[in-house]
Amino acid sequence: MNSKELFVGIDVSKDHLDIGVHPTGKTWQLVHDEAGKEQLCRELRKLKPDLIVMEASGGMESALAVKLQEAKLPAVVVNPRQVRDFAKAHGILAKTDRMDAQVLARFAEKIRPEVRALPDEAQRALEGLMVRRRQLVIMVTAEKNRLGRASKEVAQGIQEHIEWLKRQLNGVDREISRRIQRNDVWKQKEKLLKSTPGVGSVLSRSFLSGLPELGTINGKKISALVGVAPFNCDSGKYKGRRRIWGGREHIRSVLYMGTVAAVRWNPIIRSFFLRLVKAGKSKKVALTACMRKLLVMLNAIIASNEPWKYGKVVY
Repeated sequence: MNSKELFVGIDVSKDHLDIGVHPTGKTWQLVHDEAGKEQLCRELRKLKPDLIVMEASGGMESALAVKLQEAKLPAVVVNPRQVRDFAKAHGILAKTDRMDAQVLARFAEKIRPEVRALPDEAQRALEGLMVRRRQLVIMVTAEKNRLGRASKEVAQGIQEHIEWLKRQLNGVDREISRRIQRNDVWKQKEKLLKSTPGVGSVLSRSFLSGLPELGTINGKKISALVGVAPFNCDSGKYKGRRRIWGGREHIRSVLYMGTVAAVRWNPIIRSFFLRLVKAGKSKKVALTACMRKLLVMLNAIIASNEPWKYGKVVY
């Protein structure tokens, strides 16, 4: 490490921001409100750190991350599991907010995660609508399950709630459609994605909101980002089954449903699936491989800005 390099870790909670600096060991705390974020930006601009790291914490870090990047500060949000594993590997088992800030600063220095541009305001708004859509779908499903076991006395109330939730869901869908139609870039990307057999509105809009990197990085990176890249599990003579893990779970979930449809309607994906099954792969393994193939295909379609066409290799 260059002796002049400075790394900052920020532990974000609902009420406070705990800041740690490595290698100086300095820590301090600010109130987590607009005034506190403004003060933090001023102090960090004076400090001129090489990298600022904070954990994903249920969305509480999002506004701060945007604020820091708008202030031209090199901030990145990382997976909290990575940070915890890093702390355990260094024998740091105790946990306080200030200690967490210092661990994040040390993580920044050792791992140096890549700083990526954060979504703009329109992108964050679209993602928020898609998150709300998923919540409403989950609530509708839960109420339908309750309805089947409910007594007559409560069934009517549940049915009324289901109808209300459906109206809310329709309203969110209309707002998502309106925003996409008003944005020429999103409109074109959705058209390209939906040109692929098996890809519908839910998958295309989930990609638009939650996978803005689509078309900007290569197939291996996009597969790892979503969590469909297989990882080896070998040790000595033991050769274990490769597994997928990590990545963006909600994107992987809708990709799975899209792949199920593509296995039926997309000739390339269907042929690939049947070939794998014929070669002795289980249907689960074959479907996972098809998820990756469909994702790489869609990535190439967006990158080339050309619609899907049977017989044309785009990946």
